[in-house]
Amino acid sequence: MEIVHVYSKLRAEFGRQCLFSDRPTELLVDVPPDPSLAQHFIRKTPRDQALQACLDMSEHQVNTERFESESRGINHVEGGWPKDINPHEMEQTIRFRKKVEKDENYVTSMVQLGQVMEHCIRQNNAVDIYQEYFEEDEEEEENQEAPSAKTINVFRDPNELKRAVTGLSWHPDGGRKLAAAYSCLEFQKSSRELCVDSYIWDIENPNRPEMTLRPPSPLVCLDYNPKDPHTLLGGAYNGQIVYWDTRKGSTPIEVSSVETSHRDPAYKILWVQSKTGTDAFSASTDGQVLWWDVRRLSEPTDRLVLDLSREGNLDRALGAVSLEFESTMPTKFMVGTEQGVVVSCNRKAKTPAEKIVCTYDSHHGPVYALQRNPFFPKNFLTVGDWTARIWSEDIRESSIMWTRYQMSYLSDACWSPVRPSVFFTVKMDGTLDVWDILFKQNDPTLSLKVCDEPLYSLRLQDNGRLVACGSQGGGATLLEVCSGLSTLQKNEKSLLASMFERETKREKILEARQREIRLKERSRSEQSREEDGGREDGEDGPDQLIACAEKDFFSVVEAEKRRRRDREEQSNGEEDTCEDIKDEEEETEETGASQE
Repeated sequence: MEIVHVYSKLRAEFGRQCLFSDRPTELLVDVPPDPSLAQHFIRKTPRDQALQACLDMSEHQVNTERFESESRGINHVEGGWPKDINPHEMEQTIRFRKKVEKDENYVTSMVQLGQVMEHCIRQNNAVDIYQEYFEEDEEEEENQEAPSAKTINVFRDPNELKRAVTGLSWHPDGGRKLAAAYSCLEFQKSSRELCVDSYIWDIENPNRPEMTLRPPSPLVCLDYNPKDPHTLLGGAYNGQIVYWDTRKGSTPIEVSSVETSHRDPAYKILWVQSKTGTDAFSASTDGQVLWWDVRRLSEPTDRLVLDLSREGNLDRALGAVSLEFESTMPTKFMVGTEQGVVVSCNRKAKTPAEKIVCTYDSHHGPVYALQRNPFFPKNFLTVGDWTARIWSEDIRESSIMWTRYQMSYLSDACWSPVRPSVFFTVKMDGTLDVWDILFKQNDPTLSLKVCDEPLYSLRLQDNGRLVACGSQGGGATLLEVCSGLSTLQKNEKSLLASMFERETKREKILEARQREIRLKERSRSEQSREEDGGREDGEDGPDQLIACAEKDFFSVVEAEKRRRRDREEQSNGEEDTCEDIKDEEEETEETGASQE
């Protein structure tokens, strides 16, 4: 950032103003030449020298000292009890509280102290200079602003060797904190010098992380517990599951054993809705989905092998890279695989074979993102290869909507939590795309170049206003989208519901037509196969075919011989008949002559 300081000066300090005018020449002084002065003249070598009638000036750049803020807190411990009351005795404390509350001076003193406390609290609150006080009173016409987003902060990896931000998770209470998982997924480039720590950032302090998470292996993913904001789970590069309680420091409380954990990196981990709030499940490219209870991470509580033949063979299992669980559907979950197949599963099935319900052949490459629409859970979003696709649970053959093939690979996506028709995608060229499918389907509503590095992860705050993007260079960029992209529009739910229903009906009609064409082709192929099979049944081997051909040849030869023989016999019979007739004629002639 260039810092410039300009010094100004009053016009009166420059002196009298010069006034110029045109007039004829006028002789003021006439000095005649003096020849005597030539004797004292000494000829010197001429020299040119430039003169500037102003002061020499220099330009300097000065940068102010960097200000670093640090967060500190005070823990208030219960105290102030009289000497004759033991604070650990419940009955004594209750009796003393009732006695104090009955006192008349108690209420007045509390009101006075409350005003002083309120004044101190307001002093500690920072003023937001960007706050819009009359945002709710704006007219609808003014809300039709162009889609936009601005960068709020960038949280960079504090280590010298930068690692990619492979996972992000917002703090469930207000979203004032952001947890980021750092790891290097390129096995050839990893080294022992790489730091394994991950960090929790305060979104208002990008200078220093608020807390450091120290796992046994670099974290690939992590997720805050929605029921307990102090606890979070992480999936490590070596397949272990790590559990933290931020109130107890940076060291994890529980770590799963290597023998019972994943064999490959745990690419996704999610909390599952339960009564205790301690259940979670994880997925890895080793082909397993494991369920865990954080109170006892020594071994998983359940296991599912993603073998589509439903035999539980781990060698034929599909590697999982993404997970989806919707709290409104507690028995269902979905898994995105490396092979581009989305597997729909039933968690409460009795046997492992019944847990795999159906599959969706979605992408040409790994399914990096998988999420149900928060307003229409039957429709879900997938990202893989160069496209993003929207699916319906009722149609397995193809998606109901999809984007154009992009020039760069898509790495992550998620729905907006407040607008049902808006979703976000990040690409490997460092671009963040915002799609509003009610506005237009072929191109993104907003495309923003976040950085020059590939973006690997994406996560939205619960209010839909803040977007966090993780890059390959270790930077987590925090952006704020405009109110038009983070405010529910009029009739948006009904319009999107009708659009999804229309596209689903269209795909069902096309699917029925395609099924009919396949049935016709199958019947034709079976009929031709039967005809070919009948022909094949009458055919023999090559030796028998040769013998059959020889037999046919000799039978034709014998038939020709027989025909010729019959013809010769017939011709010989005709000659004998002619000779008999001649003999009879000669006999009659001789008889007639003798009678004469």
